[in-house]
Amino acid sequence: MMGANNGSGPCGACKFLRKKCVKGCIFAPYFDPDQGTAHFAAVHKVFGASNASKLLLHIPAHKRLDAVVTLCYEALARVRDPVYGCVGHVFTLQQQVLNLQAELACVQAHMSTLQRLSQPPPQCAQSPAQTTINSSSEVPSFTKLASNPNISTHFDQLQVQQATTEITGFYDPSE
Repeated sequence: MMGANNGSGPCGACKFLRKKCVKGCIFAPYFDPDQGTAHFAAVHKVFGASNASKLLLHIPAHKRLDAVVTLCYEALARVRDPVYGCVGHVFTLQQQVLNLQAELACVQAHMSTLQRLSQPPPQCAQSPAQTTINSSSEVPSFTKLASNPNISTHFDQLQVQQATTEITGFYDPSE
């Protein structure tokens, strides 16, 4: 029996439906006998074989592959999550993007704080009582930051130092 798959038997859709795969089978180019059966099972469960074939017949041949990929993706998503389908996955990805954007903004703020602290203070007349940062030894170096797994402790310490400098006008290294 020669099906639409060059003599390799029925396509995955016809195999699932347990029918003979004819030469002009609409599903044959898209559902191979091996993995196509599982994909078509999901498409059949969600959309039905008749609806899927009608849909594919109304789509131009050069766009059918995209339609089949989309049908399979939505069907598999609906099988996993019957209520939301692929929309649930899209929502999850949007939440990840928002969380990563917030994390990026936080890291950029910390980087700008570190960059401001590593720049030398403007030169102005100092009285002997005032102490300034004369070296970057008070500011944690990258190697010190990288060696401590809890990096937030360095940032918290720098924020306290920065607040002290802004309030009093000078930095007291004993704090």
